[in-house]
Amino acid sequence: MLKNWVMSRLCAVWKKTSPHLSKLKKIDYPTVKAFTLQYKWRILIVLVILYAGSKTYDYFFPAPTKGGGGPQTITSVVAEKKDVPLIIEATGTIISNSIVDIRPMITNTVKTIHVKDGQEVKEGELLFTLDDRNDRANYEKLKALADDAQKQYLRAKELVEKNFISKAGLETSLANAKSAQAAARSAEVQLSFDSIRSPINGRAGIINVFPGSLVQASNVVTTSTNSTATSSVGSMVTITQLNPINVQFVIPEKDIPIILENKKDDAPLKVKVTIGDTGKNTYEGQVLVIDNQVDPLIAAVRVKAQIPNDKLEVLPGQFARVSLNANTLKDVIAVPTQAIVIGPAGRLVYVVDKDDKVTAKPVKVPYEYLGTSVITGINSGDRIVVEGKQNLRTGSKVREAKAAKSEKPPADKSTAAEPK
Repeated sequence: MLKNWVMSRLCAVWKKTSPHLSKLKKIDYPTVKAFTLQYKWRILIVLVILYAGSKTYDYFFPAPTKGGGGPQTITSVVAEKKDVPLIIEATGTIISNSIVDIRPMITNTVKTIHVKDGQEVKEGELLFTLDDRNDRANYEKLKALADDAQKQYLRAKELVEKNFISKAGLETSLANAKSAQAAARSAEVQLSFDSIRSPINGRAGIINVFPGSLVQASNVVTTSTNSTATSSVGSMVTITQLNPINVQFVIPEKDIPIILENKKDDAPLKVKVTIGDTGKNTYEGQVLVIDNQVDPLIAAVRVKAQIPNDKLEVLPGQFARVSLNANTLKDVIAVPTQAIVIGPAGRLVYVVDKDDKVTAKPVKVPYEYLGTSVITGINSGDRIVVEGKQNLRTGSKVREAKAAKSEKPPADKSTAAEPK
């Protein structure tokens, strides 16, 4: 029954196709030529589409290379596990460790200026002296009254022991002595305001006052700028600490967990700060503080680090490039970034087996820095193709490029003839 059914179906197909087959016998050269000339553009478009489709298929689905051609020359490395420092790049600004605007505490005139513009000053060094004649006279008067009140108290104490005065008189004498001493100390503090000293070590900026200038106990200092007018400035002088000096930069929000993981060990984070475009001025320091909140406008956290500035070559406000050593990746596989191929299916590397044939293996790159990439997807000890991977396919035969040996010229063994 199956045989009869098959035969019946074949007969039916033959009856349908036989009329068309009979037409093929009538096709001759003039007919083909006329058809080609009539539909030449359509035929050309179909051929182009077929050719493009064939090339596209070969690109996305490459066939394994057969052993007919010679091996391709490559350069390879062996992947090994090692510790890789995790570096975060950022840009920042140099800021001073401490900046103090020197302002007067009292209204007075400047008597003497003891510093020059740009001078290095020490903590406690005298900067300005104001006219102290009135304050000194007031202090000396109150100091004399305090000394006399103290003597009166001591005399009253002796008289109480001899019962010449009452204890109430002694207590009154003690109160007068303490009051006089307090007034003398207040006058002494007022006198100290006439001598303005540097509160920090640093460099003085431009001095904004002159001898005889009137300074006021406020947020501005008046000083003469020309012969006809005066101007207001922010301070008498600004003292800026330059050594050590700080750099402030921001770290993206996604890198905050990496930084905090290392901070749990209480180990200071190391930074390298580069000033200028040449890259010669590089300074090493450590992180002082990581801010306690993220700025939502830029999705980053501020970080402040400190670097030495012994030669005083770095000034506040300069642009800086910062490399922060945030962590260390332990026992990871690191290969040259050049070995990674980016294809339609993602990133991959070519692994060479013991028969010198390559296999494409997909990999993931969690970290990349300065030509080195940390990858996952291969094993330690795998031989990875670095150079010569342009035309490789899975199954391609390869050979390692030999290092060029420098040929040394043969030594001259001939000896010079001795003169007779």
